[in-house]
Amino acid sequence: MNEVVSKIAGQVGISPELTEKALGMMLGFLQREGEDGPVAKMIESLPGAIELVAKYNGEGQGKGLLGGLMSAIGGGGIMGLGQQLMAEGLGMSEITALAKETMATAREYAGDEVVDNVIASVPGLKQFV
Repeated sequence: MNEVVSKIAGQVGISPELTEKALGMMLGFLQREGEDGPVAKMIESLPGAIELVAKYNGEGQGKGLLGGLMSAIGGGGIMGLGQQLMAEGLGMSEITALAKETMATAREYAGDEVVDNVIASVPGLKQFV
């Protein structure tokens, strides 16, 4: 995943370590929230993505008061992921850039149709990519 992480980190302007963790968290979120078939195809197509999901899936859930409240009321979704990424030190513009670059990179490996299906299957994702 080094090549993919390095590319996205360079495009977004954040460290490769933070990019790796955020990417794992984002892909894990997609795996939980998106349509199984397209998400699985996308993750399988990205070199090293399966390992990142295994390592960071769910990382940061419930962190802080807002994260705890969102979990308690059954909230979360895309806003919950945003809160988790902010807890890791990312700003909203970085999160949006990370989402756009991740999807652009996924298109290179998995194709437009697969990525479009993933985006369509996750409520609220389209506004960030």
